[in-house]
Amino acid sequence: MEIVKLTDQNIQDEHICCAISDKKCNSGYEKKKSWLKTEFRNGYHFQKVNVRGKVFIEYVPIENSWLPLTGKNFIVINCFWVSGQFKGKGNGKKLLRQCLKDAENLDGIVAVSSDRKRPFMSDPKFLKHHGFEIIDEAAPFFKLWGLKTTANASFPKFMDTAKSGTCPDNKGITAYYSNTCPFTDYYTNQVLRAYAKKKKVPLTIKHIKNREDGQKMPIPWIINSVFYKGQLVTLEMKVDRHLDKLIK
Repeated sequence: MEIVKLTDQNIQDEHICCAISDKKCNSGYEKKKSWLKTEFRNGYHFQKVNVRGKVFIEYVPIENSWLPLTGKNFIVINCFWVSGQFKGKGNGKKLLRQCLKDAENLDGIVAVSSDRKRPFMSDPKFLKHHGFEIIDEAAPFFKLWGLKTTANASFPKFMDTAKSGTCPDNKGITAYYSNTCPFTDYYTNQVLRAYAKKKKVPLTIKHIKNREDGQKMPIPWIINSVFYKGQLVTLEMKVDRHLDKLIK
């Protein structure tokens, strides 16, 4: 199966893997496509295996990454997903090879993941199996995984401001989200708003709209995150079961 690279020319005719048939996320799906069109001009890559499913990788030069990272001459993997029937068939390896090919004139690749497999994060077991190592850490569970292609290069790091695992707003629920994922708009602005109203809990929503916003994040994550009284609760979209344990 061939790899298809999304571009300004084909993005309107190609699906972007996530939320393909999830009609309630149609608005977020179009916002993600608009975000991609802008970021393509900054060297952003969206590569997918030519199937109707979630088999894709997204990456960008660190100089244009929205994540709170310091470093240069590396590629940053944003999203890397192989799901369902497409697992265990070499598709992940094929996509990673494409990323390595695009990084051949750079010093390596990094990816934000965790201590274990978590939703919306690259699988740390897969990264380790393919030569990545943990090069930095941030509370409460974030790990920066790196793979050098230039032996004497210096690995990127998390910004110190993104290592606390807490957010400055300690009243009620605080949610951060960006349009880098097609699910975030619906689950933040509709589902989470309805939940906070039902529970009568103050809610602050912070929309990450640009690189500057992303690099000010208190954690090294820009897709979606929910805090309660300043403490990170979850990175998942369906937050009810996480928040119910804390809100009485």
